[in-house]
Amino acid sequence: MTRREELVEKIEELQGEITQLRQALVSHAVVDQAIGVVVAVSGLRPEQGWEVLKTVSQRTNTKLRDVALHVVHWPGLGSLPAEIRPALRMALVEAHALHGGRGVVRQEQWCTGYEGVLPRKSE
Repeated sequence: MTRREELVEKIEELQGEITQLRQALVSHAVVDQAIGVVVAVSGLRPEQGWEVLKTVSQRTNTKLRDVALHVVHWPGLGSLPAEIRPALRMALVEAHALHGGRGVVRQEQWCTGYEGVLPRKSE
């Protein structure tokens, strides 16, 4: 292999790594947003929200970033895919049994000023 061929191969390898790192950054941001949704609707702490998402991912055999995307879009859409909904409900029930927190906020309790994510303050 010539020096030029080695350099071309190395450049292609590095470009692949850059692509993977960019995808990881985007996935990480979406997962962080999904943790925020779980925390907002359940009263769990962020590390518990992370565990809930991991549990849903494992139980549904769905990539974590895909679960996170569904959870992030849940408040705006008002629903979750049929395979995600029961797994999320069960993971939240289990997390509450272990750690406490409040029950999941029903949609009619959402504050519309924040895209339906935060519960309304009781008056």
